[in-house]
Amino acid sequence: MDINQYMQDVGTRARAASRAMARADSATRNRALTLIAAAIVRDAGLLREANQRDLDAAAAAGLAPAMLDRLTLSNAAIDTMVEGLTQIAALADPIGEISNMKYRPTGIQVGQMRVPLGVIGIIYEARPNVTVDAAGLCIKSGNATILRGGSEAIHCNRALARLVQEGLLGAGLPADAVQVIDTTDRAAVGALITMPQYVDVIVPRGGKGLIARLMQEATVPMIKHLDGICHVYIDAKADLKKALDIGFNAKCHRYGTCNTMETLLVARAIAPQVLPQLAELYLTKQVELRADPESHAILAGYPHLVAATEEDWSTEYLAAILSVKVVDGIDEAMDHINQYSSKHTEAIITEDYSDALRFLREVDSASVMVNASTRFADGFEYGLGAEIGISNDKLHARGPVGLEGLTSLKYVVFGHGEVRK
Repeated sequence: MDINQYMQDVGTRARAASRAMARADSATRNRALTLIAAAIVRDAGLLREANQRDLDAAAAAGLAPAMLDRLTLSNAAIDTMVEGLTQIAALADPIGEISNMKYRPTGIQVGQMRVPLGVIGIIYEARPNVTVDAAGLCIKSGNATILRGGSEAIHCNRALARLVQEGLLGAGLPADAVQVIDTTDRAAVGALITMPQYVDVIVPRGGKGLIARLMQEATVPMIKHLDGICHVYIDAKADLKKALDIGFNAKCHRYGTCNTMETLLVARAIAPQVLPQLAELYLTKQVELRADPESHAILAGYPHLVAATEEDWSTEYLAAILSVKVVDGIDEAMDHINQYSSKHTEAIITEDYSDALRFLREVDSASVMVNASTRFADGFEYGLGAEIGISNDKLHARGPVGLEGLTSLKYVVFGHGEVRK
């Protein structure tokens, strides 16, 4: 296969399909989503079989447990994909909405119309559910998309692509509106990120190595986050039960996600009380604690205790490992977060209203939470139906990227024959 020629053909067809998607009305796009959801329910068994082929190959190749977890398409994951499509279909359609209309002294009316971005290229590793989430959001927002999943999920992604295209055709939309790259050759990624004539934006969803490479090589704009170094700060005025519940959930609900807590910060006044109790909870999951000297002394005797190094504060483990540090109070906690965070998601556990507001204002991350687990930082939990990715950039989109993040605004002008003098 000539990869460059193949990718040029994919890009040409995607660009043509994007014009048809932009013309399609809301009912037609919603119909496609409904048909895709029904097809996934119908063929759930076939999807699990395809996924098992991927899992067998991945296990034989020695993939890490976190990657195998992301790759697994469980019954619950299939149900979540279907629910995500249902929620997306139920969302208000942003396309064509006109806002901020104002009369100017000249007599013209000026406003803004929400429009699709065009063609969105999405690059991701493992997680076959991303194929459906991304396709659903792009269809709803009137975009065409080119999906390049990881080679480890090729069988499942092919099966999902067939169902997505079946739904598009059933609704009278072009199948080329959602294309899954049908090769595991990595050269396809290099081509996709350097085709600005066909692709309007790239959304990478994967490990730090993948995104770092794309940041160096891409000539197409990106919506991205590099990694998820998320913090929970337990304030001196925290409710102990909330601190224990959230401190455990934020780390142990799932290890291999970008919104998992990687560093726990605890106020000195409450550390002797809360850290031993949290350690008992972490012991049930055999979590390794990489502790600063003060927390190390408090946790002496914990079987999986290691002295933290400077590198630990800026590491995304994606594993049963947690950095722990005792801080004097909220100021030191925020200083630490703003120095080491990847600006993804941070949480404070406190009953002090003033501290909560300070944390919300002063912590410079895409999602900042009060008395809630960082694991809520995703599109489904935020009511977006699903997400195309999470952005810790500050331009265009920030945080979970749902429908609105896949659109742009253009100015529209209504006149009555006015001419400029």
